[in-house]
Amino acid sequence: MITTFKEIFNYREMITSLVRKDLRGRYKGSVLGFLWTFINPLLQLLVYNMVFSIILRAGVEKFYLYLFVALIPWIFFSAALTGGAVSVISQKDLINKIYFPREVIPISYVTSCFVNMVLSFIVVIAVSLISGVRPTLLALLCLPIIMLVEYVLAIGMALIVSALTVYLRDLEYILGIISMAWMYATPICYPLSMVPDKYKNLFRLNPMTDIIGAYRAILYDGKVPELSTLWTSVVLGLVCMIAGFLIFGKLKKHFAEEL
Repeated sequence: MITTFKEIFNYREMITSLVRKDLRGRYKGSVLGFLWTFINPLLQLLVYNMVFSIILRAGVEKFYLYLFVALIPWIFFSAALTGGAVSVISQKDLINKIYFPREVIPISYVTSCFVNMVLSFIVVIAVSLISGVRPTLLALLCLPIIMLVEYVLAIGMALIVSALTVYLRDLEYILGIISMAWMYATPICYPLSMVPDKYKNLFRLNPMTDIIGAYRAILYDGKVPELSTLWTSVVLGLVCMIAGFLIFGKLKKHFAEEL
């Protein structure tokens, strides 16, 4: 595995190039282009504000912000899971032409989604400040840690599903259902306090539960999150990444034949 890491590091310029290509291609041909990175979350905020603050009148104070803070990181994770699954298949021409460590493909895709999330967080932070949340400097310094934990988890998941999808194409569609179910099993549209006590430990096994909670602590409550609650996410993220590299390394040997 150390050899794989060294090889990936040697191909870091290729990862950078693929990330730039993906970011440029996201809104290629549109009039507003890259500005959609900021417009999209703003439009989502307007919709959520109308639905949850006016129509449904959810009981959580400033529910639009409560949901918005959680939804942006979830969109990144969901994209890494579902889009990452087909990342290798979509680059089959590149795989069949030249040699490079195949791990570069899902890593570059997840990194592109991650950059997009970081840029979207400019809007999230601005909305949080306008809404009256005043996070401490220490709380804001914790934000990159939370993002890194989620990034590691997302890469691990993308490595696993991208390798498996090469051999099981139906997985692309199954993951769409899994992603939807996973979203509702994560306290995004509701607080964790609504979950019955007997199920809370089960919900804690979901790494996204504590990650979402940490984002909310910073940008909704304005306080430093209890980083101890992230240990489950950190451990599961590292286990997932290690498993991802092992599974991907085992299956990539026959990618060219399957593609």
